[in-house]
Amino acid sequence: MALNTSAEAPLPVGEVSRLIGGWIDRLGAVWVEGQITQLSRRPGAGVVFLTLRDPSHDISVGVTCYRQVFDAISDVVSEGARVIVHAKPEWYAPRGQLSLRATEIKPVGIGELLARLEQLKKSLASEGLFALDRKRPLPFLPQRIGLVTGRASAAERDVLENARRRWPAVRFEVRNVAVQGVHAVAQVVQAVKELDELTDVDVIIVARGGGSVEDLLPFSDEQLVRTVAACRTPVVSAIGHEPDSPLLDLVADLRASTPTDAAKKVVPDVGEELDRVQQLRDRALRTVQGLIDREERGLAHALARPVMERPQRMVEEREDEVHALLARSRRTLGHLLDRADSELSHTRARVVALSPAATLERGYAVLQTVDGAVVRSAGDVGPEQELRARVAEGEFMVRVADTATE
Repeated sequence: MALNTSAEAPLPVGEVSRLIGGWIDRLGAVWVEGQITQLSRRPGAGVVFLTLRDPSHDISVGVTCYRQVFDAISDVVSEGARVIVHAKPEWYAPRGQLSLRATEIKPVGIGELLARLEQLKKSLASEGLFALDRKRPLPFLPQRIGLVTGRASAAERDVLENARRRWPAVRFEVRNVAVQGVHAVAQVVQAVKELDELTDVDVIIVARGGGSVEDLLPFSDEQLVRTVAACRTPVVSAIGHEPDSPLLDLVADLRASTPTDAAKKVVPDVGEELDRVQQLRDRALRTVQGLIDREERGLAHALARPVMERPQRMVEEREDEVHALLARSRRTLGHLLDRADSELSHTRARVVALSPAATLERGYAVLQTVDGAVVRSAGDVGPEQELRARVAEGEFMVRVADTATE
């Protein structure tokens, strides 16, 4: 219930603490899962103190239990172990502190851990976080590589040495974090976020050596998986050895079997690239030389043709053809002209033979009246009428003496 308080009528601290304690006392016992971060077993003390932490959310709560409760599992549980606690929340009023009073503690077994991981894997896969179409290609030659790994670890040494051996100019932005234990998830998540925010980091490698299932649990944490899925920078997972497969391998853009393998997949080998460049140069040279040789053969073949040896031969052949056509056209035209001349001569002879002048040449004359009309009948003229007589060599005037009748 809400309390009616004001600045004029505040509640004392003791009353607030008492009320909180009353509310908490009404809570029943609960089963709680977490990771033991601190464990205090004082000799001769009848109570054991430990801190239970949620590695995914960086939240801790104190737990107390009787010694006999903890002794039942003391041989298999230590700091860093995951446990399930059956406890009742308690409120310590003098200090205003919440704690859990445990009546039973159970270690989380490997089989149970694997079953939970499999359930988490299916849940995240259903969201599409492991889909292949989300995988981004790695840059061919990253200018700066982000590395998240343990301080002075073998994984860090393997990545740095192998990468620099392959490409001496490669640069790294290293974040040393805890790679197992209670602080691993929070530190790895923070390091990945920091590197992802750096614009000059082209790819991020998360590396760790091999270990037990419990040691590799931080790299199957849901918070880390979602952080990697949200990165804009490609992420390479290099956790453990070949058989190890934390959930980080599935969400990462590339999975490397070992830290050494990650260096080989992220950084190209300068020697191999130089060999590849030389091979490409040799291939290009052979291709160009082949093209030149082919063109030279084609040019030589073209130059070997007679028309190229004597270019004027084509003109000479065409000149002979022109002369032959010209002579042929002249002969044809001559024949046409001769035939036309012969026809003209024959026609002229016929015209001359049939012309009035030819008739006059034979001694005939044509009589015309003064006005030029031809006299065709004796009845056309009268006595004493003057007529013009036209003969072959000229004309003269005649007069009609008399007209005769039949």
